[in-house]
Amino acid sequence: MSRLMATRWMTAAALAVAAALSAAPPTTAAARPAHVPPATASTVLDDSYYADAEGKTGAALKSALHTIISKQSTVTYAQVWDALEVTDQDPANTSDVIELYTGKSVPKSSNGGDTGDWNREHVWAKSHGGFGTATGPGTDLHHLRPADVSVNGIRGDKDFDDGGTAVAGAPGNYTDSDSFEPRDAVKGDVARMILYMAVRYDGGDGFPDLEPNDKVDNGSAPAIGRISVLTKWSDEDPPDAFEEHRNDVIYTDYQHNRNPFIDHPEWVDSIW
Repeated sequence: MSRLMATRWMTAAALAVAAALSAAPPTTAAARPAHVPPATASTVLDDSYYADAEGKTGAALKSALHTIISKQSTVTYAQVWDALEVTDQDPANTSDVIELYTGKSVPKSSNGGDTGDWNREHVWAKSHGGFGTATGPGTDLHHLRPADVSVNGIRGDKDFDDGGTAVAGAPGNYTDSDSFEPRDAVKGDVARMILYMAVRYDGGDGFPDLEPNDKVDNGSAPAIGRISVLTKWSDEDPPDAFEEHRNDVIYTDYQHNRNPFIDHPEWVDSIW
């Protein structure tokens, strides 16, 4: 077993133990503790939610998934703060959230724009396509994550790629002038968020057509790279319990759509 796969296995095991020790969920979603999955959390809805995608590959699969996941509710950018406190809650400490790049558990109350705070990271950088914080791609919880303010500033709007120098305060992350490499434990998460955005936003609804490509330094174009690296990261770092639970919470409690590449990571290679 590789170091990366071993790390992911141990992370998943720890999360599973934490969930098992939690109290049984109340009967209503409003009363249910955020760290306890709903009754259907472990069900991949192949016979219902994904029925129209079954048996398809390539462009036909991408088109079918776009239609499926475009049926969603939205949140405002202000509402993202509260939503992230639920979607990214530390399963071992309900007062904290887990930061994407550092992996640190930090108080939910420490959100803001000052050094040491966490803020709202657009994994698909909002300048890549210029959608800003508009309700839609700018507020889509499937690619918004808590991130340390300083580390978020270092990532900026850089594309994703391997290599660079170590990021201060965020061991395992690397950056250079035009790219950012996240820590091993979330490489697949980053890839699947980027690929979700590429399928969900295809030029309709007044938003740009987002597409990954195989270069960096994409600037304001509605593109982000490198796709060859992102697909590799998705293969090497499969979904873990935290990522799967996050997908369930967004589906059940907020947007009512799913990231299909968490439910079916094999679809990444089928499309790209």
